[in-house]
Amino acid sequence: MPLSFDFKLDQLQTYQGINPKPADFETYWDTALAEMRAMDDKVELVPADFQVDGAECFDLYFTGMGGARVHAKYLRPSGVTEPHPAILMFHGYSGNSGDWNDKLAYVFQGYSVAALDCRGQAGKSEDVGGVIGNTHNGQIIRGLDNALNGEPEKLLFRQIFLDTAQLAKIMMNMPEVDPDRVGATGGSQGGALTVACISLEPRIKMAAPVFPFLSDYKRVWEMDEDKAAYAELRTYFRHFDPNHENEDKIFEALGYIDIHHLSPRIKSKVLWFIGLMDEICPPSTQFAAYNQITSEKEMVIYPDFGHEGLPGSGDKILQFFRNL
Repeated sequence: MPLSFDFKLDQLQTYQGINPKPADFETYWDTALAEMRAMDDKVELVPADFQVDGAECFDLYFTGMGGARVHAKYLRPSGVTEPHPAILMFHGYSGNSGDWNDKLAYVFQGYSVAALDCRGQAGKSEDVGGVIGNTHNGQIIRGLDNALNGEPEKLLFRQIFLDTAQLAKIMMNMPEVDPDRVGATGGSQGGALTVACISLEPRIKMAAPVFPFLSDYKRVWEMDEDKAAYAELRTYFRHFDPNHENEDKIFEALGYIDIHHLSPRIKSKVLWFIGLMDEICPPSTQFAAYNQITSEKEMVIYPDFGHEGLPGSGDKILQFFRNL
């Protein structure tokens, strides 16, 4: 198998990851979840400009951590009031929730759909800021200076991860949604947010992450793959720690927002998609998270594909969620 830049498949299947886990990791996330659960989940539903027969489409707004106004697209089947399944969708890095039309396949199957706009990226969600230091070209390192100075709660991805869990809680409280029949999916950053969401909201029944991002940062660094989506790791060292005096502390701080440390919390049934030639989110970083999952799981492997469209994956995901 032509996998010269990463481990062979048998090694991947046992790899556990190398990015350090902060000693207070579990307390950190338990505290974060308690803060999130104390938030007012009042939502504002604004009828969207986009409307089609058979669906009701809304701009959904809620108040997230730090008082940010967070946006999601929300679609539900027209005229269906009895509780039915729902799908959460998460988008790629620096993107947004996408077009309305690509959610309709689920709506026409009788599902409600909520697609999050990540704060500070290309959608309508608000980034309230409040961190010191670097905001250059990305969000992995947003708040890292704070974390190194004893304030890891300022890491931006902490807030984004919590937005996913809060949106899941909001969806589960919708009168038209059956809270026991909720799924989540997304690719790249969206795959990472899928993993984070089901880790922080264990009631989610099923999930289909596609080549997730935000995992095992030190492995990315050691592979010299800190480019493209992970380029800000190198940017941070070059601009703020050129002699790597704080390297160990930096990777430990990033451990708070590393999905391979969150994965043991997962209780959902997971269908994971991976391309073994992925040089954007290297396979070993994905297996680091996948191998921590103890719930029912399956990995769909594309040996000759990288970080790109995986043929048939969308159809497989739709079929998978028919079992919600």
